[in-house]
Amino acid sequence: MTRIGVVVFPGSNCEYDALAAVTALGAQADFIWHSETSITDFDGVILPGGFAHGDYLRPGALARFSPVMEAVANFAKEGGPVLGICNGFQVLTEAGLLPGALQKNRGLTFICEPTTLIVESTRSVLTRGATKGQELVIPINHFSGAYTCDDETLRSLEENDQIALRYRENPNGSVGDIAGVSNVAGNVVGLMPHPERAMSTLLGSADGRVLLDGFVFAPALAR
Repeated sequence: MTRIGVVVFPGSNCEYDALAAVTALGAQADFIWHSETSITDFDGVILPGGFAHGDYLRPGALARFSPVMEAVANFAKEGGPVLGICNGFQVLTEAGLLPGALQKNRGLTFICEPTTLIVESTRSVLTRGATKGQELVIPINHFSGAYTCDDETLRSLEENDQIALRYRENPNGSVGDIAGVSNVAGNVVGLMPHPERAMSTLLGSADGRVLLDGFVFAPALAR
């Protein structure tokens, strides 16, 4: 059985959502406290949404120094699948595991609503179960969710097929309508929308299953 670790920082608030989502897909899931210094026996790692360390300084800036992040970096270097959702995406960019950064939304407004994503690439461990051009309805819930990077980085992302997801209608001012990116290898992915909150049509959408199913069952191919 695939075993997924969900990292918990002080201030995380979506860890149970992430755990429940991957469990519903048939994986075993366990929490990893931020003070852990090693990650063993996991097939994938999720950094969930929330407000790690209270978002002091800026979102993810303090979490990058948590002991567990060195273990996450080593896990990723070895090819292990790593997924950062919302605050987890911010942490991954601050830690240098993903390019670019997240800044405050256009208009300085908090946004909490369903949004339509377009699958830009199926090369990443998150999108490998989707179809290029496929549209997915996934909710967003953030204040600092506008993806930004310099022109050179944007060109590199496009040339290396690292843009995993784009917004159909840009809600926050992200450069290039970018909703999620991967590293060059495709095993580390971050996105601002919350696929773990789109697991059932009873709650509005089950499109999150398309993404998380790919992530949960990617380890056998990624490592």
